[in-house]
Amino acid sequence: MALRLYDTYSRQVREFEPLQPPRVGLYACGLTVYDYAHIGNLRTYIFEDILRRTLEAHSYDVLHVQNITDVGHLVSDADTGEDKMEKGSRRTGKSAWEIAKFFTEAFRRDLAALNVLEPHIWPKATDHIAEQIALIQCIEEQGYTYLTSDGVYFDTSRLADYGALARLDVEGLQAGARVDLGEKRNPTDFALWKFSPPGEQRQMEWDSPWGVGFPGWHIECSAMAAKYLGPYFDIHCGGEDHIPVHHTNEIAQSEACYKTRLANFWMHGYFLVTSGEKMAKSAGEFLRLQTLIDEGYDPLSYRYLCLNAHYRSRLNFNWEAMDGAATALNRLRQHVYGWGAPGPADETALDRFMAAIDDDLNTPQALAVIWEVARGNLPDAFKKGTVLAADRILGLRLGEWAPPETEVPETIQTLLAQREQARAVKNWAEADRLRDEIRAAGFDIIDSPDGPQLKPRS
Repeated sequence: MALRLYDTYSRQVREFEPLQPPRVGLYACGLTVYDYAHIGNLRTYIFEDILRRTLEAHSYDVLHVQNITDVGHLVSDADTGEDKMEKGSRRTGKSAWEIAKFFTEAFRRDLAALNVLEPHIWPKATDHIAEQIALIQCIEEQGYTYLTSDGVYFDTSRLADYGALARLDVEGLQAGARVDLGEKRNPTDFALWKFSPPGEQRQMEWDSPWGVGFPGWHIECSAMAAKYLGPYFDIHCGGEDHIPVHHTNEIAQSEACYKTRLANFWMHGYFLVTSGEKMAKSAGEFLRLQTLIDEGYDPLSYRYLCLNAHYRSRLNFNWEAMDGAATALNRLRQHVYGWGAPGPADETALDRFMAAIDDDLNTPQALAVIWEVARGNLPDAFKKGTVLAADRILGLRLGEWAPPETEVPETIQTLLAQREQARAVKNWAEADRLRDEIRAAGFDIIDSPDGPQLKPRS
């Protein structure tokens, strides 16, 4: 079955075909590293991981690029307020460079705990200032920029199809503008380069043809994506909050310079919500992956929870849902472990699993297939082979799990030795009594060629 994916730009599910098969260029918007990632952020990276694993299952040669935003992301999408890195520096008492390094490492640990495959390239915005300046110069040469007292801005009125990704009503925005535009010509215009405030030296600033300052948030992704994947590549991903501003402006920049919309497919993961509100750092309190770990949850239980909802539907987070995900994952692990050695995958069941995944990454349906296999009548070896093959996409590490070892109390070990003595003299009634006493204490006896083994009762 062909892989079909939803493209936000065309608003339809389309058959995926690489632009340069078998190569696939995949760009994902990374974290702004002024604080920890919250679990809503991490849901997006789980969706992107499923996408990459699916592409690789189709034998595509994926080049996965994911940026690190360590400068230029202002607290307001309207290009006002301070840089989030400077804000984080003030909050922590560390330099902007120090917090960027600290939170980047924390982000990478979170991804590893969730079994998210590492991108092949992790470009940082601060390492690509020259590329961003060159792209701004290209846009300027095409006549899409103007200068204000605080920076270089993109003139969105020059693009007839500006806002196509988000279906923005630009004329309505212009007519209904109620905010002070300052020196901006249009409400949707955005900064390509911001000047450092007069008389103030920022921690992160660079020389440019227009003056000392720093790049706008949107220019970094256009510049770095084009450097590593070319000016028109296969798939660009991010969260749904990127649609109306960040990705819309990435496309505008790319159309102005490269005459492309940057990516053939634009894909977006939807919000994690709590009590109907999206999770966001600006709200002050947010849940980290470490919060879940501190509550006793395995990080992969959160991954399982995310797989229970389609990436294009909002997922409501609560502790009851986490409990349910943890229970389901543990049961699946116990099934897989108990099936013993794996055999070949059942092709019919695996085809059904792939049909669900190939239908725009329908992970809830794919999980339903896995549970049908687990509860079905296939031989155990075939069940295990099928589920482990599917887990190469699900990423739950089912084949690596083993039940935790439980220390057997000395009193139970003594009862087991007495049972063996009773069996040796064929005192079956005493052996059965001792077995029942051991079972009542919470242990099953498994008789094997290597002797009796004790197993905690489930």
